[in-house]
Amino acid sequence: AALGRLLTAGAMMGSMQKGEEDLITLQIKCSGPIKGLTVTADGKARVKGYVENPMVMLPPSKAGKLDVGGALDMGVLSVIKDMGLKEPFCGTVPLQTGEIGDDFSYYFMASEQTPSVVSVGVLVDETNEILSSGGFIIQLLPEATEEDISYIEEKIKDFPAVSSLIHEGTTPEEILKMIFDDVEITDRQDLFFTCDCSREKMINALSTIGKQELQSMIDEDHGCEITCQFCNTKYQFSEEELQNLINRL
Repeated sequence: AALGRLLTAGAMMGSMQKGEEDLITLQIKCSGPIKGLTVTADGKARVKGYVENPMVMLPPSKAGKLDVGGALDMGVLSVIKDMGLKEPFCGTVPLQTGEIGDDFSYYFMASEQTPSVVSVGVLVDETNEILSSGGFIIQLLPEATEEDISYIEEKIKDFPAVSSLIHEGTTPEEILKMIFDDVEITDRQDLFFTCDCSREKMINALSTIGKQELQSMIDEDHGCEITCQFCNTKYQFSEEELQNLINRL
């Protein structure tokens, strides 16, 4: 549920980037049992993510819902934007509730000075199967009036859970029209859960650990196996491949 919320935020924030190859990384480091989450997305809304400790099961919250806030507890949210410049932009804020949507609302206000409403949700059934997930981000333009703010606050106050609406078959366009009477759809974009890992990238990662560590892998394990954190694809490297890498270094 926590990963689904962060993936939803990542897909939306990725598609908000100006360039299709711009990358955004959302990272949560926390004191709760989940320990942390990482999601990356690009301008084409290709998204991937992982949880540091996925084996977390807590009793329901006081509201009778999944206790995502309890799983995260205290921590920080970082948003890293790589737009191909010399240095990526990084904004970090303390977690407000750990429910993720509230934390992103705070991030947009504190780090980007953009008043925003962020709603992300995941619907889970009694057997812990994911039924649906979704969300929205509403951002105010500089010329927004107090009336605009009051209108949005009133609309959002008792708005149904987005994940439930999606599970019932409500389309994104219909959800938008439930919030705003007058909506013009300017663009549509498909979302993809996809991983761009490869043997080449794994070799590049191996090359950063140094000759001594590589030699230990040869002497002790006669090779190595690397598992991608995002998609769990396993990559095997033989003694010969590791020796060739040492020679290159």
